[in-house]
Amino acid sequence: MTNTFDYWFKHKLLDLPYLASEHGKHVDDLIVYVHALMAVLFVGWFAYFLYAIFRFRKSKHPKADYVGVKGHVSNWIEGGVAVVEAILLIGFAVPLWAKVVTKPPSEKESTVIHVLAKQFNWNAHYAGPDGIMGRQDQALAAASGGSDPFGVDRANDPNARDDVVVMDNFVVPVNKPVLAYVTGLDVIHSFAIRSMRVCQDAVPGLRIPTWFTPTQEGEYKITCAQLCGNSHYSMSGMLKVVSQAEFDKWLAAESEKARKSTAPKSYE
Repeated sequence: MTNTFDYWFKHKLLDLPYLASEHGKHVDDLIVYVHALMAVLFVGWFAYFLYAIFRFRKSKHPKADYVGVKGHVSNWIEGGVAVVEAILLIGFAVPLWAKVVTKPPSEKESTVIHVLAKQFNWNAHYAGPDGIMGRQDQALAAASGGSDPFGVDRANDPNARDDVVVMDNFVVPVNKPVLAYVTGLDVIHSFAIRSMRVCQDAVPGLRIPTWFTPTQEGEYKITCAQLCGNSHYSMSGMLKVVSQAEFDKWLAAESEKARKSTAPKSYE
């Protein structure tokens, strides 16, 4: 019953994208609740609109009344509405939101990725098999001519020698939290993966964490949800969700390549 409802209401009626993350159901449920509330308000106000048209029709009130309502009922109604809204906000919405807002998962339990947005592509920096992120140096990034926008210091930092840098095509293991630290290089971008229900602005000078747990293997499109220039339409990438064994194999292979070259590599 629930799956049928989800399919017809969420995907057919609301046209929500395919869901492939653990927290995404709560996002979809919130969207459904908001639409339900808007539907109730629409029906209520539309009914009042029809009542007002009938109640104050011209045939019953041929002459305009320039004095208007003399009582204070409307004032009491407005006050009552304000009180109800305050109760809903303070008594329900704020406490529920406090429960929803969570802290990022532990880095030890997550796949950690440094995401860098720049006109007009997505770049990711992974720690190598050693699990330690190497040092980044913007001077090295500038000297690389764009081949490594992170400026991973492979020459001087032993922890950086096995690190992996990829462009546009990211890989993560299924059923494991992904902790992405998102930033921008030039203008404000927005890191969006609709199927994961993730959308986080990439702001130059800030490194903002966003996280999700993929639950389905497959390929999911990464897009930019913030107008960022004349080629904004082409700023897309791919998130590939694979098994843990396949991810480990990919990371080891890319790490071995990285020891010989700092150029970004895409997942084939």
